[in-house]
Amino acid sequence: MKRRNFVQSSALAATSLFTTGILKASSRINTAMPAGKPFNLNYGIHDGMFKNHGGDNFIDQIKFAYDQGFRAIEDNGMSGRSTDQQIKIGETLARLGMAMGVFVQPGLGNDSNMLASGKSEHVEKFITSCKQAVEITKRINSKLVTVVPGDFVRGLPIGVQTGYVIEAIKRGTAILEPHGIVMVLEPLSDNPDLFLRTPDQAYASCKAVGSPSCKILYDMYHVQRNQGNIIPTLDLIMDEIGYYQVGDNPGRNEPGTGEINYKNIFKHIYDKGYRGVIGMEHGNAGKGKEGELALIRAYREADSFI
Repeated sequence: MKRRNFVQSSALAATSLFTTGILKASSRINTAMPAGKPFNLNYGIHDGMFKNHGGDNFIDQIKFAYDQGFRAIEDNGMSGRSTDQQIKIGETLARLGMAMGVFVQPGLGNDSNMLASGKSEHVEKFITSCKQAVEITKRINSKLVTVVPGDFVRGLPIGVQTGYVIEAIKRGTAILEPHGIVMVLEPLSDNPDLFLRTPDQAYASCKAVGSPSCKILYDMYHVQRNQGNIIPTLDLIMDEIGYYQVGDNPGRNEPGTGEINYKNIFKHIYDKGYRGVIGMEHGNAGKGKEGELALIRAYREADSFI
């Protein structure tokens, strides 16, 4: 190769490397997480989501999440925590100005909370759970509790089962309503034995109960698995939705890891005026600290609709 050609080739290569370096650096800058900047919507983390950065203590995870821009939590297992833990979590949220999303009402399980059976022992257990929930909400400054009516009863007409569920929930809301607490009924896709499976079914129940303390938990992971059509279904029942939860499908991990277009959905919810907590009820697709950082980036991307 002639010297002049060699010099020209070397210069071009150096320019290419320099330009590539700038582009890579620019890419890093553009995708950097604006730590501390609140998201457009109020996504609520759960215990274990940031354990590699915050440690095993949930309060330390909450503080880490706050530094990353999250301003809410949810905790399905809150009722199983000690009174002291509940108080400390509540104090931490108050100090940071963070919101508390849902927790599952104490002592309720799909196979043990069979409100559709109409049996008095199940109804009384549910009423006791409502009373316990009131005390927990005071400690954590929360107004939202998740209720799953349990399994359906084979051999009993579905209309009769629906009537039993509605009557039980009316008794429950009579306890919660004076305290401004809202029970959100969650349609699930976990197994075919569940009584409550679709948003329209939950909508009919909420309308029949007729209380501001009975709303729908619209978990988009479960809706996608059961029927899809997330945005049109959401629009049909929006006046009875009290809470949202997120999880991509398949896999039930953060947005962007499955088939659901969460950026469009989040924009739609935002444009409709919802500003409450959106629970991050899913796992982390990646492992360790890198997996947690990838989750944060996924939410920054899905939340970049403005």
